[in-house]
Formats: sequence, C-alpha cells, structure tokens
Amino acid sequence: MKSSNPTRLVLTVAMSAALAATSFASHAQPGSDVSSQHKAEAQQHKQEKQDEKDDKKAHQQQKRLSQQQQQERIRQQEKLLAEYNQRIAEQQAIALRNAQQLEQQKRLAHYRFQQAYSEQLRQQRARLENDRHDYDNDPFYYTPPTYRYRRGENYYETNEYGADMLRQASNIGYQEGVRAGRADKQDNWRFDYRESFAYQDANYGFDGRYVRQDDYNHYFREGFQRGYEDGYYERRTYGTNANGSDSLLGTVLNMILNLQPLQ
Repeated sequence: MKSSNPTRLVLTVAMSAALAATSFASHAQPGSDVSSQHKAEAQQHKQEKQDEKDDKKAHQQQKRLSQQQQQERIRQQEKLLAEYNQRIAEQQAIALRNAQQLEQQKRLAHYRFQQAYSEQLRQQRARLENDRHDYDNDPFYYTPPTYRYRRGENYYETNEYGADMLRQASNIGYQEGVRAGRADKQDNWRFDYRESFAYQDANYGFDGRYVRQDDYNHYFREGFQRGYEDGYYERRTYGTNANGSDSLLGTVLNMILNLQPLQ
C-alpha cells in the first residue's frame, strides 16, 4: 500500500497541471478574439470619420464660387477698403472737435472714454496700413452666401464669415456703449448715447472687410445703444459680463441681426 502513494501523487499533480493548461487555453482564446474585435471596430470608426471628413470637404469644394465670382468679390472689397480708409482719416478731425467740447463741458469721465476709443482707432488704422491680406486663401472670398438679413427696406446676403463680422460689430458696440453710459453717469450728464463720438463713428473693430461699412456701423450702433442704457442705469437688461468682458445676450443678438439661413 505504501509503495502506491508516490505513484498516485505523481498522477494527481500531472492531472492538475493538465487541467490548468486547458483552463488557461480556454480563457486566452476568447480574450484574443475580443481584443481583435475591438481593434476592428476602432479601425472601422476611424475610417467612417475620415470618409465623413472627405465628404464634407468635397461638398464644400462643390459649393465654392467660380474664379470669376471670386475676383469680382475681391474687386468690390478693394473699392470698399479704399472708401473705409478715407472715412477713418476724416473721423480723426471729428474726434478732436468732440474732445475739445468735452473738456469745455468738464465731462472728464467721457473725455477719458473718448481718448481711449480714439487710441484704439489709431492702433487699428496702423495695423491696417501694414496689412497685406491674402485674398486667394481667405475662405470668405470663395464661400457662397448662407444667410440673408434685412436692414431697413433692403435685404442682403452673406456667408458665415460675414455673419461673424456682424455679430462682432454688435458685441463691440455693446462693450463701448457700456463704458460710455457709465462715463456719462459718472459725469452727472443727461442720457444721450447719440452724442457720443464712439456712437457716431462706429468703426472700432472693423478692418474694412467681409461686410459693407454702413452695415458694420449700423450693427455697432445697435449694440452701443443697448450697452449705453445698461451702463448708464447700472443694470444688465441686454447683456452680461463674463470674465470681465461685456457681451450681448444671445437672444438679444439674434433679435438684432435676425439672420435667416438660405435654403
């Protein structure tokens, strides 16, 4: 009986090892299959994203304006830019007269506001004088209109780049209006946003591109009027302040611009 114990022990160990090996093999194979499946799914997802990107790019290229249309848009832009530069130069003389009037009226807060606004215009003009714009690689000039908007009795069309410029005009106008309203309140002056040089000028933030100057001026003043009211009465009816920056509420901005997508 004693001589059979070692034999039984060897058999038991061998069987345990065989079972363990079988168990490892049975667990390893499914894991390998799952890993391969995940890789295949990831590769398929990546390919789908790339196909989507390629389709979008091809769609955009199909909607590009013709070369003739692009050149016509650039010619119009160069004409508008020349008119804009002339207008900016004329505004400097008006700013000087307004500053002298503010000094006589002892409106020191609004005088400081106008001086800051005029300095921003000066820096803006200096940047434009040194600018060499690359029209050929600017997507505004080859992207067809995507929005329609109404100003007065007339309808106009623009693309996303022009729409962004109109949004910028309204928001910058609001920011400057808040400062002007606070200045007049500090000077104990009457509520009168139209008298401010910044409202009359309405060119800060505009580089002469993407939209007509009178369009930019119009939407700047729309924002300025609302910002002045919020600043003068120390409230937030039309806008908000986030991280120290004033901007129009989204609902108010949409109401001002009323951009309608083209079908």
